[in-house]
Amino acid sequence: MKAAVVRAFGEPLVIEDRPDPEPGPGQVRIRLEASGLCHTDIHAAHGDWPVKPSPPFVPGHEGVGLVEALGEGVTHLRVGQRVAVPWLGKACGRCEHCLSGWETLCEQQLNTGYGYDGGYAEKMLAWADFAQPVPEGIDPLDAAPLTCAGVTTYKALKVADVRPSQLVAISGVGGLGHLALQYAKIAGATVAAVDVTDEKLELARELGADIVIDARKEDVGEVLRSHGGAHAALALAVNEEAFGAVYTGLRRGGKLVMVAMPAHGTIQVPIFETVLNGTSVIGSIVGTRQDLAEVFELHAAGRTRVIRESRPLSSVNESIDEVLHGRVQARIVFDFGEGS
Repeated sequence: MKAAVVRAFGEPLVIEDRPDPEPGPGQVRIRLEASGLCHTDIHAAHGDWPVKPSPPFVPGHEGVGLVEALGEGVTHLRVGQRVAVPWLGKACGRCEHCLSGWETLCEQQLNTGYGYDGGYAEKMLAWADFAQPVPEGIDPLDAAPLTCAGVTTYKALKVADVRPSQLVAISGVGGLGHLALQYAKIAGATVAAVDVTDEKLELARELGADIVIDARKEDVGEVLRSHGGAHAALALAVNEEAFGAVYTGLRRGGKLVMVAMPAHGTIQVPIFETVLNGTSVIGSIVGTRQDLAEVFELHAAGRTRVIRESRPLSSVNESIDEVLHGRVQARIVFDFGEGS
């Protein structure tokens, strides 16, 4: 099988021929149909974060494909079934986080494409209990971005406790933001979309944003406050300044939900204003298996639309460069039917 491998941090990925992996107990082997390119994969390939993966490794945590082989003890999946493999590759299932519905906080978790080889390959292994069945009728090229970009923003809106008629700011209308905008509209919120490119601002209008803010020309906080201030702001742009900009646009009692993770990023949170206004700054990390099941249900029902561009896996390095230079409207998905 072919795989795109990180041999050294910051170096171009190498397309290699590797033997098909054999599933161990509780695992399945998946023949991939699609795999999304998330900015987290770029952070992994560059070794940006304090906890780093160990080269050589295969990144990718938006893999979708067909089960090809079952490991010992796997009875709830079948060969030929379409599944998705998210960032949360495995959790212990026994700690207080797992038992209370917060398996994404499990300290024993393994992360796909980071702690073990991921979806930038024609075939991959996954733990069967965390391989999410994909409902009939969902295009695998759509299912791939939903597996991370979708479930991550869907969960962030849950964390923000977004309710009908509230004002929600979506900072960054890209791979995550275009889906966050749609989930916020489904929740009945008034949506303010913030970005710095004409193409993405136009996409926000097309997807139904009620307020569109060009952060190149407008003071984000000032515009949000002119509308009463945001009840919640989702920080999705990989830019420290964008976090601070939407924070200043919160109303009293508002919540800044941090999702994007700029390398070594920090923001200044003014203590006096935060206390006086009762504002919250919250981190939100991906979503659970149940969250992903709900994301798939919404898409199967025709409630969401995935904006994507498909590429062969052989274009991985050029695709990463396009993401880093802001030349991608929403999501790149590697299509293994394109002769990877």
